[in-house]
Amino acid sequence: MNTKILIIDDEPAICSGCKMILDEQGYFLDVASSGLQGLEKLRKDTFDLVLLDIKLPEMNGLEILTRIKQEMADVYVIMMTGHGTVANTVEAMKKGAFDFITKPFAEEQLVQAVAKALENKNLVRENQNLKKQLYGKFDFNNIIGKNPLIIDIFEKIERVAPLDSTVLLDGESGTGKELFANAIHMHSNRAVDRFLAVDCSTFSPSLLESELFGYEKGAFTGADTNKPGIFETSSSGTLFLDEVANLELNIQGKLLRVLETGEYKPVGSSRVKKTGARVIAATNQDLKKMVARQAFRQDLFYRLNVFPIYIPPLRDRRDDIPKIAYHFFKLFCRKTGKKISGFSDDALETLINFNWPGNVRQLKNVVERLVIMCDSSQLNQDVLMDNLETRRMGLSDAIPRNLEELKSAKKQFLEDHFSRVEKMFLQNALSEAGGNISKAAKKVGMQRSNFSALVKKYALQPLKP
Repeated sequence: MNTKILIIDDEPAICSGCKMILDEQGYFLDVASSGLQGLEKLRKDTFDLVLLDIKLPEMNGLEILTRIKQEMADVYVIMMTGHGTVANTVEAMKKGAFDFITKPFAEEQLVQAVAKALENKNLVRENQNLKKQLYGKFDFNNIIGKNPLIIDIFEKIERVAPLDSTVLLDGESGTGKELFANAIHMHSNRAVDRFLAVDCSTFSPSLLESELFGYEKGAFTGADTNKPGIFETSSSGTLFLDEVANLELNIQGKLLRVLETGEYKPVGSSRVKKTGARVIAATNQDLKKMVARQAFRQDLFYRLNVFPIYIPPLRDRRDDIPKIAYHFFKLFCRKTGKKISGFSDDALETLINFNWPGNVRQLKNVVERLVIMCDSSQLNQDVLMDNLETRRMGLSDAIPRNLEELKSAKKQFLEDHFSRVEKMFLQNALSEAGGNISKAAKKVGMQRSNFSALVKKYALQPLKP
């Protein structure tokens, strides 16, 4: 597609001269002798660039520029004048002109100004296209869930993503905190820059310090060259600090300084460096309790907790489990080349009622194992129970050591096992009563209000009265 340029000038010699020069460069040219005529042409056709005289009959160039920017914001404008002043230049730039050239101008000056404007326009267009591709690759559709808790998180991400505010993601292991951190990055103005993730639990304190802040040559044995740290390499992007609760106190202090001032010192250096990296932190521990026992700095907690987002465990959004399970099911069927119709009703029911201590990560691993091991046309209950990591009789790997842990084990046992029995009890009662809550409650010896509350708890569908 040819680049289209419109020349708006009341001097025929200027119009013909510009047209001749730019025509040789392969551009498509059109001419208007007044501002109103120029606006009419712009409204009827699409142009990439306008060469606009500042002094025109009927309406001056600055007024035309204002109209262009109001109606066609993506059209670039180069102002032309034989009466160039600093005031005119400043006013034109304020109103959105890309450049300003003074008559008489040399052929080379015109060609360079036009080339510069079009190059900038193309870069902006490429950047916008890249962002669209990134959004397409990583929009909210990549986070499976329609539960109100997840929808609320999406809304929070849309609010905070365009800002540079520090975000703290709080949630159990396996809930997908890095996935949400990536979503924040991809919906931010930094989407075209780097997203770097660091697991603070995988490095020793000294190694983590050098990874984050870099080091100078000779800082320690083996430091043969200067090495930039992650704060430097992600300066225009986003840095995701996972398991931030595992940071040693001395590194916590250095991280606090970076968050407050953007300043840090590489290991072995006396020079202060600056970073513009946006920080998203994540934890699966209660930082407030850690602050109370002085295992985590209070000032750092407040600095990280600017915009907290709680990621719920999978057991708190059981209605999303079928969607997530089938998402992974399709993924691993494609990878293995297997043709399996899906989950049987009882197998899916078991997945929904399982407690999932390892959350989405555990569900993904289980579905992958099920697809690999399945030799039938359907993932049924037998295949599931052979490959699901259930805790027999509700016993955990560790014996409770105190009353609080005993209560927690009892609660987990009830969630893992009794809830399934309770739901089957309700389903059976409703079935025998033809879906009528009043009849079902009376038959099993419960008050209607209590029975109805349990039906709502499990989102069962009774007959409407």
